[in-house]
Amino acid sequence: MTPTLRALLRTTTALLLLPATALAQAQDVTVLPTIDVQAQRGQATAPVQGIVAESALGATKTDTPLIETPQAVTVITRDRIEAQAARSVEEAVRYTPGMTTGLSGYDPRFDAFRLRGFDARASQYLNGLRLMRTLGPTSTELYGLERIEIVRGPSSVLYGQSVPGGLINMVSKRPTETAFGEVNLSAGTDSRLQAGFDLGGPLGEGSAFSYRLTGLVRNADTGVDNVPDDRYFIAPALTWRPDNDTRVTLLSSYQYDQGGSPIGLPATGTLYTASGRIPVSRYLGEDSYNRSDVLAVTFGWDIERRLDAIFTFRQNARYTYNRVAYETMYGRSLSGATLSRGALVQRERSETLNLDNGLQADFTTGAVTHKLLAGADARQFWGTYASYFGTAPAINIFNPVYGAAVADPRRSWLSAVDRSDNLGQLGLYLQDQLRWRNWILVAGLRHDWASTEQNSYLTRTRTDQDQSATTGRIALMYAAENGLSPYVSYSTSFDPVIGTNGLTGEAFRPTEGEQYEIGLKYQPPGRQSFLSAALFDLTQSNVTTRTTNSAGASVQVQTGEVNVKGLEVEALAELGGGWQLIGAYTYMLGEITQDSAVASGRTTTGNEGNRPALVPEHMASLFARYRFAEDSPLAGLSLGGGLRYMGNFYGDNANTYRMPAVTLADATIGYDWRNYRLAVNASNIADTRYVASCSSAYYCYYGTGRTVIANLSYRW
Repeated sequence: MTPTLRALLRTTTALLLLPATALAQAQDVTVLPTIDVQAQRGQATAPVQGIVAESALGATKTDTPLIETPQAVTVITRDRIEAQAARSVEEAVRYTPGMTTGLSGYDPRFDAFRLRGFDARASQYLNGLRLMRTLGPTSTELYGLERIEIVRGPSSVLYGQSVPGGLINMVSKRPTETAFGEVNLSAGTDSRLQAGFDLGGPLGEGSAFSYRLTGLVRNADTGVDNVPDDRYFIAPALTWRPDNDTRVTLLSSYQYDQGGSPIGLPATGTLYTASGRIPVSRYLGEDSYNRSDVLAVTFGWDIERRLDAIFTFRQNARYTYNRVAYETMYGRSLSGATLSRGALVQRERSETLNLDNGLQADFTTGAVTHKLLAGADARQFWGTYASYFGTAPAINIFNPVYGAAVADPRRSWLSAVDRSDNLGQLGLYLQDQLRWRNWILVAGLRHDWASTEQNSYLTRTRTDQDQSATTGRIALMYAAENGLSPYVSYSTSFDPVIGTNGLTGEAFRPTEGEQYEIGLKYQPPGRQSFLSAALFDLTQSNVTTRTTNSAGASVQVQTGEVNVKGLEVEALAELGGGWQLIGAYTYMLGEITQDSAVASGRTTTGNEGNRPALVPEHMASLFARYRFAEDSPLAGLSLGGGLRYMGNFYGDNANTYRMPAVTLADATIGYDWRNYRLAVNASNIADTRYVASCSSAYYCYYGTGRTVIANLSYRW
């Protein structure tokens, strides 16, 4: 047993042995009336009718109404996912403020996000526990999710190491106490065929057990030639409720993907078209050298036990196993229309153990009510990773001839990485949500210990790093009776950085995030609508940048700082007469405020003053859906459409490659008859051709073209 896990178990024991009457004996402390904790907490994991959720777990780890949460949070419900027929988590969040997606086109291997201008691929959570892989989490099957919570801004105070832009918490489908069933079939562009089922309910009348079984099989291509998107997925879940004070839910999943990935295209022929234009579907690899087999298996539990009228104990745990076999090609240089290619082989295997214990106390001191949360969590990651880069035959980007033999890079490689990783984190956190009349104060503090051990099999070297950090949050909100809730907040984050300074040899410090936010939320009393706006000022420091040493070699140093200021506005509404509206607007002003480097014996400012890569200045979206009334001749019919706008941005920090602005249109039509539902959804209906990103001369990606998907489902 590792020291991290031993320390967590000692902390767990201490939490469980806290005397249940300690707070009740304190002066001026009043025990709150007994409430059904299961029902209250279940609001943040149970199905939601429509597009407006009432509460979320992601921002506070407690079942708190969004109108009383002093942080920018968006909840994407199951109904919203189905209305927009998203194919992936990445597509499901594209009508969300502060969220930048689709920068690599449609890549079935990953869900790639940027939150408030910062890369958030490493900040993906499933049921409140972080998903980890050496190359970023595997794409999570959207059909297995009940909702997606987007928490914007630093969140280290509850989750430990994380990027400053925020996190994406995905909530799995769970057993219900009402029996139900669903089967569905879908077909669409790119030879897409998919079948799925979702079953659940109690295991017999009056049983303390209920179950959920969700499964899916898909055979599909993508908009890029020779890039399949095949998947097998099944997720069993079981809940045990022996009494009103106890709930134990077992959650598991098995996902096997056989796919591929789009290959970065040259800027010549995509962003710059004077010499010709490369087709959107062009694949510049070899079909015989294109493999992406990914296996992801999870098993865990979510336990909640109400100890008495004050205390509730929760434990959330998960074991994850990942195995990856990946082979692909990439561009190295371009001469005229001839692209010199390289070959890449990657093998990865990892195991992750997450454990989070929390003790919640609900009590009052005088006129102030408290929701106090004390917790300890640990994360342990064991992984092996090998990556070999080699040469491959060239190809003409405009008139490709396929069939070239590709040598295995593992036999003769240009560069390679072959290592094992052992990453551990232990964190202790304390949060109090205080309320006095209409005033709400949320204050939290956390301390983390993180350790990293890397062993290189090629160089036979070992690197050990131990880092620690203290993070916090404080926020104040006034929840008025008329539904208006203004707030102010300050929060920090940290994220360990592996490696050493290439000039001094010193170990890198964790990157740190700091944010100031002012916001306003509005929920009209008695209506299913939610409006919010937030102004934020977010800074990330200790960013690694590249420079040259005295020998002229490129090395990493830690001198960077990035600042993003912005405005986010969001509107969700279930209006009378059958209308649903989803609107979002984002303005981001990003700047690289520090980027000093050493070159040829002198200090330079590098990219200081430039706009950070992949940070659009403006983003906007609007989606509307209308359902005809039950007494209408067109009862059962629904029509919808949306517009998505992304302003211009740069693909690199040097601001060399500028992406033009683009507007995309989506449409949907559905019909419900008895237990059947037929829906047809189109994304990028005009088939607008655009370059989604271009980070270098050989890594440009087209945005996803028009996709049309028809889905037929039967529910009982």
